[in-house]
Order: sequence, then structure tokens, then C-alpha cells
Amino acid sequence: MTKIKDIIQHLESQAPLAYQEDYDNSGLITGDNNLEISGVLIALDCTEEVIEEAIRKQCTMVIAHHPIVFKGLKRLTGKHYVERTVIKAIKNDIAIYAIHTNLDHVDWGVNKQIADRLGLVHTRILRPKTEILLKLTTFVPIENTGEVLAALHQAGAGMIGNYQNCSFRNEGIGTFLPGDHTHPTIGTIGKTEEVKENRLELIFPAHLQKKILVALFEAHPYEEVAYYLQELQNAHYQVGAGMIGSLREAMDARQFIALVKEKLQTDVVRHTALVKDSIITVAVCGGSGSFLLQDAMAQRADVFISGDFKYHEFFEADGKIIIADVGHYESEQFTKELIYNNITEKFPNIALHFTEVNTNPIFYAYN
Repeated sequence: MTKIKDIIQHLESQAPLAYQEDYDNSGLITGDNNLEISGVLIALDCTEEVIEEAIRKQCTMVIAHHPIVFKGLKRLTGKHYVERTVIKAIKNDIAIYAIHTNLDHVDWGVNKQIADRLGLVHTRILRPKTEILLKLTTFVPIENTGEVLAALHQAGAGMIGNYQNCSFRNEGIGTFLPGDHTHPTIGTIGKTEEVKENRLELIFPAHLQKKILVALFEAHPYEEVAYYLQELQNAHYQVGAGMIGSLREAMDARQFIALVKEKLQTDVVRHTALVKDSIITVAVCGGSGSFLLQDAMAQRADVFISGDFKYHEFFEADGKIIIADVGHYESEQFTKELIYNNITEKFPNIALHFTEVNTNPIFYAYN
């Protein structure tokens, strides 16, 4: 029987919590991860109504994009909608799980969903994350190099972009003197030994450190393994904020805005002056993306699509780019499908439900 922790382990292998922003609160917010799954309800936001729907549909887990709890709760008295939602979930043994900016930041995630709906090709991360990669350096007897490398690659080391099993090796001489109470694989206690070794270097995402080191220690023949880790400034081009890509063919700016309105199923697109006659390069960011405007401009995007732009932020376009604000909810509403498809591929027999509750808190009045 599938348990909540099985779903969590799968989701976090795809969108690691290490990739979320510091302010975020992705992960398991309430619930026992050993509870068996009777059903999963998928929503953009977790509200009281969503929890009530989960109860009706006999779901033991709600997976939401936005965390219901962003800040620490000092009391649970039911005076605020967050408190009421959490209380109701706990009373009814319903786990609440959030997969927020970590899902935003993977290259198959929220922004890829938007890019695909708009038909963008040659997509890439708009602002890749830095300081999330480590380099492992270790020293292995030449005859054991293949075995150790295979174990490290299996654990996730040596991936650079779309290339796998990447490493560097350099042959040299390792020396050591086994002391008392040692059990050397090579050499004799009390005698200095020289061994032909390969110096191996591999890059890996920092969140895999424990897994990588376990693989190293298990595969390495030495009783004491010599290694060191180095933090890298390198950008991780498969992880980061926003996405940029191209249309297959240039479009008239007005026609493109109409396409955005249709494909993102939004009632309103707030945009700056159409300073581009045609659109070919498009940058996107689900949710609140104004912090990426300069990145989009630096990479010569014709238009930047996101949500939550403030009045004065529209002036920052400065006649050089078109800002198209489609709304926060509207830019992320298809995230539910993304989560559904990801879970279904791994757990095809679990009962998954889309929420029937419209959690968009913003409404538009028309004449």
C-alpha cells in the first residue's frame, strides 16, 4: 500500500526541497507521512474549502503549490483562515504538502508548463541558480577506478547539463603509513606505502552530498577514504527562476497578446505599450516575477509574461520590452496538471483528484 512518504520521496527526487527559496515553506506541513494513501487532492492553494472537499472525497493528502503556512504559527485558535485550515486538516488526518518554489525552479516545472502552452522552443532557465553545486575530489587505486566511478555516477555525481557520467582523472602516486590498529587494504602496518592512484573530480548538486559520500565509502577499497568537497560558484543551468525561449515563427505583437490570453485562459492581460512590432523571444515566470525583468531585458526578450506587477514596475520596461501581466493565479493554474501527470507516471493506481474549488481570490467586474 502506498504511503504519504512514498509520494513525498518521489516528488522531492524530482523537485528537491533544497531548490526552494529561503522564504518558502515547501514540504510536508501537516500530517503523518506513514499514513496510507486513500486518495490525493491536487490544488493550487490549500484552503478550508479544499480540506472540506478532501474529506468528502476521502483523500488523506492534499498537494498544493502554495504553502498554507509561510510564517510560524504562535497559536492555533481558529481566528485566522490559516489556523482554521490547519486545524481542520489535523482533526481529519489529512496531510498537507506544498511544492512551491522548488517546482518553480526545475527546468520541467511551472515555467516549462507555461512555455509549452505558448509553443516556445529552445527553452532555458532565465536566471540559473548558483552556489548549489559541489565538487568532489578523491583518490582511488587505478584498478578500482571504474568501480568507484560507476557508484558515484549511479548516486548522481557527474551530471553537467544534458551530459551524464562526467568526470576528470589524473594519475599520480599516493603515499601512506598504516598505523597501529589499522587494517590496510594495501600495504603493511608500520611501513610507508606508495600506490598508483587516480585523482578523480566530479561535480554534483549539493543536496546529494550524503548520498554521494555513502556511495564513495561503500565502493572505495580503502579503510580510510581521502576526499574533499569544494563549494562552486558555477550556475546550475537546469535549476533557477523563470524561463526564456522562442516562438517557431515571429508573431504580430497584438496577435501574440491575444494568444497569451487564450492559451493561459485569463480574462485580462495588463500590458505595457506594444513597443515591438513582432514577437519572437519570450520570457516567462509563473507567479510574481517582476524581479526577473532585468534578466529578461538583458537576454533581449521581446516580451516578459508573469503576474503581480505593481504600477510603478511597469515603467521599468522603459520602452525596451513588453510586460504582460496575466495574473498570479492564471500563470500558475496549470501547475495542478503538472503535479497530476508527475505522480501518475510513478503511481498509476492512486486515486488523484483535481480540486473543484476555485481558489483564485481575485475577481473582475464587467459592464
